[in-house]
Amino acid sequence: MDLSTLLQYLVTGLTLGSTYGLTALGFTIIFNTTGVINFAQGEFVMLGGMMSVFFLHSLGVSEPVAILLAVTATTITGALVERLAIRPVRHCPAINLVIITIGISILIRGIAMILWGKDTYALPSFSGNAPVFFLGAAIMPQALWVLGISLVLLGGLKFFFSATIQGKAMLACSFNAKAASLVGIGVQRMVLFSFMISAFVGAVGGVILAPITLTSFDVGIMLGLKGFAACILGGLGNPFGAAAGGIILGVLEALGAGFISSAYKDALAFVILLILLFIKPSGLFGRDDAKRV
Repeated sequence: MDLSTLLQYLVTGLTLGSTYGLTALGFTIIFNTTGVINFAQGEFVMLGGMMSVFFLHSLGVSEPVAILLAVTATTITGALVERLAIRPVRHCPAINLVIITIGISILIRGIAMILWGKDTYALPSFSGNAPVFFLGAAIMPQALWVLGISLVLLGGLKFFFSATIQGKAMLACSFNAKAASLVGIGVQRMVLFSFMISAFVGAVGGVILAPITLTSFDVGIMLGLKGFAACILGGLGNPFGAAAGGIILGVLEALGAGFISSAYKDALAFVILLILLFIKPSGLFGRDDAKRV
């Protein structure tokens, strides 16, 4: 295999891995604040892409405006999920809340199917479809958008959690919610923010990926599962480990599809996850004292 082909696989893997990383980051943000795995995270990704297409064609607005509306609407959806489904039963065991998020995922997917049908939709590329050639590999401009936006978003979240009062308050809740409440931090408000940020991150991932892989009402299932696999791969509870896990998973999936067969590319993510759980259950960047959930 020549260098250009290998580079082509790597670019594909980085592009998909960036989206898996953003999805995994959404899982981690909510888990750190609530201790709950939100299996509706994949539906936030789906809503970002589907709503962008809907606003673009139904309202006749420009693509940037449609994307802004879609991301805003998905973020509000995340807030409603927390207020209407999670907060009323917040004192239930974590497993109950996980089951509730699975039900929310099914509900959102069903509503999307009713509203938009089972067709596959395309969102126009942000800057055309003329490829950029680098060392013999053809790189689509949208792939550069995916990588660039993912890096900006990751840097923005790093700044938010390390340099803002709200971010530090969310981190305090993740370490000890009771102690955080005793020093005046509104824990429930932080939980609400975590769902909103998670939905925002998922929506952005759905928007930037839709021009490449297209979008439909059921794309969130596999994206959510791969995002969860990336979250475990990087270390549950480690935000930037989750992002790194997504990148690693995407690159390995692309290389596996190229060297072995594309028919097994979806199964490869879960094979890797099972192998890692046997070797290092805490994940590549997780603490060894991580608890089983």
